[in-house]
Amino acid sequence: MRNADPTTESLSLDKAEPTASPQHGFFERLYTGTGGFPIVSRRKFFYTMSAVLLLISILSIAVRGFTLGIDFEGGTRIQVPALANVSTQDVEDTYAETLGHGPVTVQEVGSGSAATIQVRSETLDKDQTDQLQGALRAMLEKESETSVGLDAISIAEISETWGGQITQKALIALAVFVALTMVYIAIRFERDMSIAAIVSLFFNLIVTAGIYSLVGFEVTPAAVIGLLTILGYVLYDNVVVFDKVEENTRGILHLNKRTYAEQANLAANQTLMRSISTTVIGILPIIGMLVIAVWMLGVGTLKDLALVQLVGMIVGAYSSIFLAVPVLVSIKERWGPVAAHTKKVLDKRAGIGTTRVPVTAGARAARGPRPTDAGAPRPGARPSGKRHKGRH
Repeated sequence: MRNADPTTESLSLDKAEPTASPQHGFFERLYTGTGGFPIVSRRKFFYTMSAVLLLISILSIAVRGFTLGIDFEGGTRIQVPALANVSTQDVEDTYAETLGHGPVTVQEVGSGSAATIQVRSETLDKDQTDQLQGALRAMLEKESETSVGLDAISIAEISETWGGQITQKALIALAVFVALTMVYIAIRFERDMSIAAIVSLFFNLIVTAGIYSLVGFEVTPAAVIGLLTILGYVLYDNVVVFDKVEENTRGILHLNKRTYAEQANLAANQTLMRSISTTVIGILPIIGMLVIAVWMLGVGTLKDLALVQLVGMIVGAYSSIFLAVPVLVSIKERWGPVAAHTKKVLDKRAGIGTTRVPVTAGARAARGPRPTDAGAPRPGARPSGKRHKGRH
């Protein structure tokens, strides 16, 4: 058997395509962040999924609307002590028998000696308030067989103007936050990243609000405050991802091996595990707050605040990786030097403009010797032994 020429073998190895990388498991690729998940290359899929979420959220907000709390709609709030043998059904029946119509909601809040039954109703006048207070007192004394004072039953009228003022201030705070976010990211990174971050922020706001509308969570001032607080988390997650994108794409226009999209996809993979870890660590105390608020204390304010933060953090983790980075790449590849660089790299890989035309022996003889060959030694000639000065 004739041995292969080592020179020919080395040339064939240089021209050979790189072998396929070893296959790793899902969790191994997730942990190492080696770019194994095609986030950017499948951005049309994520755009479609994001568009579906946005459409469902907007339709739910437009058709179903929100379940506004008493602070936004106005009304009367009645608090009755949760005594032994007294249930929420007893309170609801007493209310309906006294006033001729049922309350909006009746729920038990708190635990132990601090437990109360909270009734939310439409706005009641003074005569209705006095009748209801007397009827509830009689029902409590009958069911619990204990004496109950009138001061144990608290009735308060809630004005809708207070909720409107909170909404107005929340919208002003949102506008200021968005403006400052655009300025900060544009200064810290660049304009295109600022646009992608704002897209991610508004996606997070609309989808979180849509989930509230779809599920029927009650919108309270605490929920509005919680919605504004999650914007800070979304901004933090976007800054972390964009910082890695900037690091990976620095000087990419001077290289012809990888495109901007590939480097951005690598950055998204490298920060994916960090985003998941941050989200999990963030929602654990929120889940604990929900458990304490609902099952132990029954504090409605804590429940509303925890619900909006839980939904917002999960949606924010999705938008910062699977929406912000693809949007950034789409903007970059549509305008500017990144689009030209991407086309150049892809053309090089496809062999466009790089294929050499072989020259035949007859064409070489007709062309004659090259100008650089005039002083070249003949094949087989001995070296003259002269050294050029200044060459090291």
